Amino acid sequence: MIDLASMNIGAIFPAASLALGACILLVVDLFIPQERKDWTAILALVGIGVSFVAALARLNLNEMAFDGMYVADSFTSISALIALSAAFLTVLLGHDYLKRTGINRAEFYPLMLFTTSGAMFMAASGNLVVLLIGLELLSIPLYVMAGFRRNNLQSEEAAMKYFLLGAFASGFLVFGIALIYGATGSTDLEHIFRAVADGSLRQPFMLLVGAGLVVVAMGFKVAVVPFHMWTPDVYQGAPTPITAFMSVVAKLGGFAALMRVLTIGLPIFAVPAVATLEPGQTLMVRAAWQDVVVLLSILTMILANVVAVMQRDIKRLLAYSSIAHAGYVMMAVAAAGSFVATADDFGNVSYSFQLAENALRGLLIYLLAYAFTNLGAFAVAVAVERDDATGTAVADFAGLGRSHPALAGAMTVFMLSLTGIPLTGGFVGKWFVFLSAVDAGLVALVLVGVLTSVISAFYYLRVIVTMWFNVGEGIAHTQRPLMWAVGICTVITVALGVAPMLATAVVEPVALALAH
Repeated sequence: MIDLASMNIGAIFPAASLALGACILLVVDLFIPQERKDWTAILALVGIGVSFVAALARLNLNEMAFDGMYVADSFTSISALIALSAAFLTVLLGHDYLKRTGINRAEFYPLMLFTTSGAMFMAASGNLVVLLIGLELLSIPLYVMAGFRRNNLQSEEAAMKYFLLGAFASGFLVFGIALIYGATGSTDLEHIFRAVADGSLRQPFMLLVGAGLVVVAMGFKVAVVPFHMWTPDVYQGAPTPITAFMSVVAKLGGFAALMRVLTIGLPIFAVPAVATLEPGQTLMVRAAWQDVVVLLSILTMILANVVAVMQRDIKRLLAYSSIAHAGYVMMAVAAAGSFVATADDFGNVSYSFQLAENALRGLLIYLLAYAFTNLGAFAVAVAVERDDATGTAVADFAGLGRSHPALAGAMTVFMLSLTGIPLTGGFVGKWFVFLSAVDAGLVALVLVGVLTSVISAFYYLRVIVTMWFNVGEGIAHTQRPLMWAVGICTVITVALGVAPMLATAVVEPVALALAH
């Protein structure tokens, strides 16, 4: 029986306060006159700030809520801080864009807060039911936001495609949860781990299929190949600030949830090599799901980077770039599937998950750098885009270096960071992800990552060349909130590259509950 003490309301306050703030904002906005709708954006920033402070205050805490269904550890807090930072920057991106494009409807801000809250719940899920609730809380507002430009056929098409494929993904997740429950008798991740460790699985094959369906569902959400087909059309059709937001927050929620399920519930699933251990022997073993994740990572990196070379629209280019970066992040997920098994003098086997913790830190550093880099790149795209949703071709960036050198300089930083050039946050993120994969014995996967990064340099550098060397008008909107967003993203992207210890200091407190 769950009493008030075991509910531990304080532990869920960062995510719950944001969702509650979105509900309050929906009501308050009814009483704000049309000419003062700026207050809706200000109140949204207040809600984000309250949640940010609450998450920051819980950074070094490790608690449970609702009988372990919600895990309030440092991984949850850091994921929340990244998601809230993305929401804050999206408010700056969208403030003037919504006005000048004629879609300044105040529900934009509550929907964004609901999505951010959903990502935070996904990162904190200690139970598959919470994961499902978080996924729906994240996804449903995004379906609406993708079609926010209602008088634009591309936006309506984006919303419909995202909704249909998102519904399929939710169906896969529900079916996968049902199979996992049937195999283990629980939806709690800790209980699932113990069922695997004790050898008390009712149907091991059923657990394997269920885990596969969960990976498929999360694969749709984070846009890895072959579950990526919705991404280019949705990214191109949705209003650009919303595209920027979903490219970061949806990926954060999806990868955080995937790491929770695989590294807490299923890390030692199907490791028959352990049975051959002699007393005192140590052996590196791999989870059953690692090979599948490795294959998804390879396919994603190769296909996305090759297809991105042919893109001429900046939003489609960044869409395939986003898919490619999902492949790099999957390297960290794959690395978390390696761990060390040791048999004591009596033949009892214990597990060390240090490799998984290193992979987790690499994943968070990558997502941190990617969040600010990608939001910054989309912020420049917002500045160049015209009011009628045209002006998103790469050729429209021609002349930007002469007309707006600061804006072009910032875009140059973002393109170099996405490539993974040293002294940028993108390089630091790739370094830690590649390092975790090497430590886990996935050298071939790292080689694919390096080679595809070389391919990516072609289309990222093409944007830089277009801005600085091609002749064009270089027209851009430079409203103050938008330029603040560009400046913040530029400074953080450079700071993470010049002083990588900033990134490592942020993720150092992470101690995901892997030592069951």
